[in-house]
Amino acid sequence: MAEGLVEAGGKVHCLDILPEPDSAFAQARDRIKEEYGGGLEYHRVDVTNTKALNEVVASIAADKQRLDGLIAAAAIQQVTPALNYTAEDIHKMLSVNYTGVFLSAQACARQMYKYRTQGAICLIASMSGCIANRGFVAPVYNSSKAAVVQLARNLAMEWGRVQPDGAGGIRVNSLSPGHIVTPMVEENFRRGEANRESWEQNNMLGRLSTPEEYKAAGLFLLSRASSYMVSGAPMLHCPTY
Repeated sequence: MAEGLVEAGGKVHCLDILPEPDSAFAQARDRIKEEYGGGLEYHRVDVTNTKALNEVVASIAADKQRLDGLIAAAAIQQVTPALNYTAEDIHKMLSVNYTGVFLSAQACARQMYKYRTQGAICLIASMSGCIANRGFVAPVYNSSKAAVVQLARNLAMEWGRVQPDGAGGIRVNSLSPGHIVTPMVEENFRRGEANRESWEQNNMLGRLSTPEEYKAAGLFLLSRASSYMVSGAPMLHCPTY
């Protein structure tokens, strides 16, 4: 998604807890800069650390005196039967999957209000927030994504109207992808926590998706092409039956 935004002319800042991005990030950054002239930068931050997160977002916005969009995709996953979950496991997952997404939206909205930019926010949920995946036991992950869907609806209602002073007018939507082949999902397959063949057989296209297939969706939700769209319902990418 970040690549898609840069390809469309945006300057994109990627935030993650890792000390350094992987080699694919550097390759994408160099390629995009040469081909499209946009910008792709990396910042290390823990999205559950309110102070650090707000400082990073404020510095990004201050550079151009504006902030136009956010894609909030922070998430971790744990495959554990409900009877075996501990309170610590639940708190850890919700702190990233829900609190981290909430705080990211909050930090960016503050800058949008400050600079009077009527921006757009896309919260990454999951089809798992709408259904119970057969044979995939992840009750806390799934319910955390359902919470993200409902969060998008509430933020859309609260921030959507333009105020008399010009603030507000922030569109908020959620995006609920289907099964994506990511390193986290590949690890599920390796551990036997999910069955790739079963997922593919239950998919109308007979295959799983790749991250690149969501570039257009992210660009659409952050651009003026979706100027009259707010999160009354999540946007789904899950041809599964």
